[in-house]
This record gives sequence, C-alpha cells and structure tokens, in this order.
Amino acid sequence: MDLDALRVALAASPENIPLLLMVAKLEEDRFAIGEARELLDRVLALDAGNRDALLGIARLLDFSGESSQAIVRLEDLCIRHPGFAAAWLLRARLSQEEGEPSKARQYYDRAVELDRSQADDSLLEEILRAGGTRRGVMTSNGDIRDAEDDDDAAFEGLDAAAALDLGIDFKVKSDLKFSDVGGMEQVKDDIRMKIIHPLKNPDLFAAYGKKAGGGVLLYGPPGCGKTLMAQATAGEIDATFLAVGLHQILDMYMGESEQKLHKIFELARKSRPSVLFFDETDALAADRRDMRQSAGRTLVNQFLSELDGAQAQNDDLLILGATNAPWQLDSAFLRPGRFDRIIFVPPPDRAAREEIAKIHAKGKPLADFDPADVAKRTEGFSGADLKAVFDQATEAALTEAMRKGNMVPVTGKMLANAAKNVKPSTKKWFESAKNHALYANQSGFYDDILTYMGLKK
Repeated sequence: MDLDALRVALAASPENIPLLLMVAKLEEDRFAIGEARELLDRVLALDAGNRDALLGIARLLDFSGESSQAIVRLEDLCIRHPGFAAAWLLRARLSQEEGEPSKARQYYDRAVELDRSQADDSLLEEILRAGGTRRGVMTSNGDIRDAEDDDDAAFEGLDAAAALDLGIDFKVKSDLKFSDVGGMEQVKDDIRMKIIHPLKNPDLFAAYGKKAGGGVLLYGPPGCGKTLMAQATAGEIDATFLAVGLHQILDMYMGESEQKLHKIFELARKSRPSVLFFDETDALAADRRDMRQSAGRTLVNQFLSELDGAQAQNDDLLILGATNAPWQLDSAFLRPGRFDRIIFVPPPDRAAREEIAKIHAKGKPLADFDPADVAKRTEGFSGADLKAVFDQATEAALTEAMRKGNMVPVTGKMLANAAKNVKPSTKKWFESAKNHALYANQSGFYDDILTYMGLKK
C-alpha cells in the first residue's frame, strides 16, 4: 500500500481514526517508532479508549525494549477490553519472552478461544518447548493456577479456561450494547423487563415476587440479529456471556451429552449474573414424540431439568434460546418457568434498516451516503443481508482503490448496485413459516408471523 498516498489522504482528513491507525501500522512496519507513536497518540486524543491504539502503543514499547511497561499496559487493556483477542495474544508473547510459559499458555488459549484466527503455531510451539504444556485456570484476580482433576475445578474463576475445555464461546464481559443493534425495540423492551430491570431494581421486583432470570426464546428468519441481541443483552447488564451450539453438547458416548449440558449450566451459575445462549435450540430441544432413540429423550429431559433449576438455583441467570423453527420444539419447553417468553424477531423495518446502515457505515470512507436510500432499496432484507450489501460495496471500492493506487470512498452508487445484487434471504423462511402459522397454530404462538405478513389484524 502506498504510504505517501495515505499520508496525503490523512492530511485531508486528519481526524479519520481508521486512517490514522492504518498509517501508524505502516510506520511501525518500517520501524519508524516515533512517527507511529505520534499517530497513535493522535488517535487517543480523539478516542481515549481506542483499544487498537492502546495495543499499538504496547507493541511499540516492546519494540523499544520497554517490555515491562508494555506488559503493564496490556494488563490494563485486557481488564478494560476482556474480549480483545489480539491483546491476549501479545500478552502471551511477552509472557513467553519473560520466561513465564504457564501464563503464556493461558493467555494464548484465551486469545484463540476468543478468535480462532489469532492461532499462531510457531508461538504455541515455543510455549510448549518452554514448559507451558498444561492449561491453567485464571482466577478472578488474574493469577494462574493448575487445573485440578475434580469436577469443581472446571467452574472456578471467571475465565475462558473452563469454557475452553467444554468448547463453548465464553466472554467475561460482552462489548456489545443495545445501541449497537439496529431496530428491534420491542425485543429490547421485553428483555429489559425480563432481566435488566430486575437486576438494577432487585428490591422493587422482589416486592412483587419477581426475580431476575428465566428463559426467553427468540425466533424468526435467519440473519435478523438473534445472536447479536443475546450478546448485547449480556453487555447491557455487564454479565458473563456463554454461547452454546449443538456440536458442543452432543457426544457419541451414552450419558456424556447430559453431563456436558449440566457442566455448562453450572459454569453459567457460578458466573452470575450471566447470559447463557443456546443457538439452534430446536435441534437441542426437539419434540420427544419424533424421537425413536432414548438418548435424545434423555438429553431433552436433562435440558428441562436444568431450566427448572432442579439441582441449583437459576436466579440472575438468563437463558436465551434462538431458533429458526420454533414449531419443532417439544411443547414442554414453552410452559411458564422455562422459555416462558417467546419473542418474534422479524426482518428489520425501514427505520431499523436505516439504523443498521449507519452502524455498518462506521469506520468506512464514504461519499454520497444516504442511509434512508439504503433502507428504501432493501425491503425484506435481514441484518445479514444488509451486511452483505456493505461488504460488496466495500469490495468494489477496494478494487478501484488498488487499481488507482489511492483511497476511494464507498459511494451511494456502489451501495445501490450492491443492493440490487444481494437477494433477501428471508423469503424462503416466510414461505415455510406461513404454513405453520396458518395450520398448526391452535395455541396462537405464531400470531406475530401472521400479523407481520398482513394475514391477521
């Protein structure tokens, strides 16, 4: 990339944070430490908590031989942004250089668990050769200790180590907030009443006999933000977030799936307040009448038992489920006390699409950008479809930038062309959902679908 051209662009847009970070990295790559530091300081003057700038300064301090100062800054960065995988990886590298392979292994595992793309085989090999062969458990004060063989060891310490052994996505704190999720105001209001308000006003809710926690099932077409909403919920209440998929529970050996499910619930309970998110809930909680094997029935029974809190209390634990096919769930999951709030997550309306467009536009060089026009052109699009529109438009701008050798903004015309090329992915889902809502809806669970489609007032 042409550094001189980027400097010219930066002179024209001196407060463009992504551009400042880009030029700083190029200066760092050519070992111009002073120039890079000056640019990163400019970023922090504009955004004091910018994690990329803070990480860049830690790298520069290490390059300059000030590794102790770099480690101190990284410790603070990891506390402020516990989900920042790149910071954990650099912390692992510096710990290895300081002769602490056990800590290095823990930090490395944390980085890779948060972001698989951070995997560095050469660094891991160095750590293993130095003796960092055993995973540890990070306690709440940041110390590292060896994991014990007893069952309780897997649940001690608010860290990804226990979750890593279970293969689930674990975040001590989620970086997302409701403001990062466009639209879905009704969904947000329901979640606020279910978990956020009870946590912030425990005495008031206790007076009404209401406790924080419980189960909420989000359903709707794919790509409309169900997973994003779960992460944002955890961020709103400053809670631990655990995301679980079907493949992390199912096991070929009899009884192991039930044990894994129990351990996951125990980890969530010991990390309260927490949000335990099950994706593809219909596969894990399928209707027992359709099951021929007893193993599947036993797993469903275990799931129901955990939701009931039969073996431990679920106070301050919010269980969120997401499914594209709620009609496939066993009806026992839908009674009060389990998934007692069922929320339809529709494709974003025009106002929500406009908000989502603004979110996707952040950090991109733009020209003639009109979020209202984008919203108008994307009727029926899911949030994922809108992201695809911006991805295609960005790729078009990058292709032109590489050809010209300088910065090219993402234009409204590029976005309009991308909106033509991307087809809404929700139509097929509504074709299937319509049949269930019309002919298998005696309980009225799917009236929201009919209302959305204009078939019911």
